[in-house]
Amino acid sequence: MNGIIKLLPDHIANQIAAGEVIQRPASVVKEMMENAIDAGADKIQVYIKDAGKTLIQIVDNGFGMTPEDAVFCFERHATSKVSKADDLFDLKTKGFRGEALASVAAIAHVSLKTKKESDKTGYNVVIEGSKIIRKEEFVCSVGTSFEVKNLFYNVPARRNFLKSDNVEFNHILDEFERIAFAHPELSFLLKHNDQEIYNLHAGVLRKRIVDVLGKSSNDKLVPLDETTDIVQLIGYIGKPEFSKKTRGEQFFFVNDRFFKDAYFNNAVNKAFEGMIPSKTFPSYFIYLKVDPSKIDVNVHPTKTEIKFEEDRFIYSILLSSIRQALGKYNISPTLDFDRETSFDLPASMKNQPAVEPVVAFNPEYNPFQTTSRTTSNAVNTSQTFTKAIRAEGFGSNEVQPEDWQQFYKIEEETVEEIQQLELDDESSFKGNFLVKGKLLLTNCKSGLLVIHSERAQERIIYDEMMTQFISKPISAQKLLFPFTRDCSASEIREWKSNVQLLERLGFESTFNDNQLEIHSVPGIVQEDAIHDCLNMLLENISFKEIDKGEIAHELIRSVAVATSRSKKIVNDKLIVENLIDQLFGCTEHTYSPSGKRIINTISMEEIALKF
Repeated sequence: MNGIIKLLPDHIANQIAAGEVIQRPASVVKEMMENAIDAGADKIQVYIKDAGKTLIQIVDNGFGMTPEDAVFCFERHATSKVSKADDLFDLKTKGFRGEALASVAAIAHVSLKTKKESDKTGYNVVIEGSKIIRKEEFVCSVGTSFEVKNLFYNVPARRNFLKSDNVEFNHILDEFERIAFAHPELSFLLKHNDQEIYNLHAGVLRKRIVDVLGKSSNDKLVPLDETTDIVQLIGYIGKPEFSKKTRGEQFFFVNDRFFKDAYFNNAVNKAFEGMIPSKTFPSYFIYLKVDPSKIDVNVHPTKTEIKFEEDRFIYSILLSSIRQALGKYNISPTLDFDRETSFDLPASMKNQPAVEPVVAFNPEYNPFQTTSRTTSNAVNTSQTFTKAIRAEGFGSNEVQPEDWQQFYKIEEETVEEIQQLELDDESSFKGNFLVKGKLLLTNCKSGLLVIHSERAQERIIYDEMMTQFISKPISAQKLLFPFTRDCSASEIREWKSNVQLLERLGFESTFNDNQLEIHSVPGIVQEDAIHDCLNMLLENISFKEIDKGEIAHELIRSVAVATSRSKKIVNDKLIVENLIDQLFGCTEHTYSPSGKRIINTISMEEIALKF
């Protein structure tokens, strides 16, 4: 009787192993770049076609390989970095399993060109589906060049599960940036479809962060530097006011290896407690140096999960270091993120010279001068003088008897109106509002009606823009001078990928290197709201969790939020009544597009409980 257990052929075993190591084109980029770093390269070039589906080429100037190694490196578990079991607990290299090249060769067309400095010529190996097609001497420069074409050509099911080019290239960018952040001392080049995305020169860590994220990030960074017997901790954290609703700028590295750790991430979030609003995340670039014997990087096939022997101590050191850095650099908590912008200068006025204000005063005013008039009730006296103070300044006029009569007349009318409010079913104050900051207060049948004016305007603007957007492009206004903003490479790429939608929203733009130039904005956007509006737009189009079908709604909401913050309500009856009429003309007037409450009612019973 024949047994049912049999050995898999090597090419099938390699394809199965490839499913664990090579999940998408980004996995190839990660593995090949790490191999280049282990080979001692100080310049690494990455060329991508069609998000890696057609071509992935990694060129380095490292040590290169001999002809024998060039063939043998494609065997499973072939590695130059581990020779005995104890080496697994003292790893100082990126790769060590010997699975990456074998896995890639099993599911793609691979061409390897390599040359050592001591050799006169290089060597070329061509492999398709784990089979060596050609191996020959080849003229090439010192180092190694890997060309990976037609990824998953023999595993159509896996290829069909790949996402769009935009999504897959986002993953490639993530892997490229992680490695670039881990090694600021190396030079990196990334091109996609012959377009240069990154050209990063060797430098210090802060420069690398700024080169990747844009010049504007330089002022947002707070340095970390702590050395103990357990861990050396360096890096940068973002200032609280620049927290985002995405986790895109959160990086942990240990011994120059990127990793993810929810436990350490909790330490960072705890250090920022009370400084950032809920559902937002701080930026951080934190580098740990730990004894290799006290960590285990062989936990996950992608090596992004690492086990720490002294994780509790590192957690405490991380928490205290961040809190100390925030305190040392005078980063005070920012509890109210609805920023007051009434004192911000418009972009057109930022370069104007400051003019010293002229202060007018009464030289005859004597603060020690007293009058013979007194009264037993200090509050009544203060209210009686209000009229004279406002009319003449500093209360220089004597109070006349008719002023007292006027005061008592006002007091009696106020008492009658309050009594009428309590007795009547319909408000006798209808149309009268009290404006207090962002709040509008008036009476209603059940008590006191409170309206958040900023959120009300957000709802009105959102509904108006959405109605127009559905039928035709939103009307735009040309700017006298372009509004400029420094952007990261990923922000530029996301803006370009959504440029048609943004133009339909009223934003006409061009790029000058890494600078976004805005030439027109929606007509409803005021000049002092452009900066906040662009920040919110860039954050939303970079937010990977937003469904592409909902991106238009999110961008319009961003414009509505930024614009409403710049519109300050004034205590004018016609303006207030117009705002209320517009609000109640909206289909949804209880909640803003951001999901925050616009209208609230405080009953007479609740008010009575305060007394």
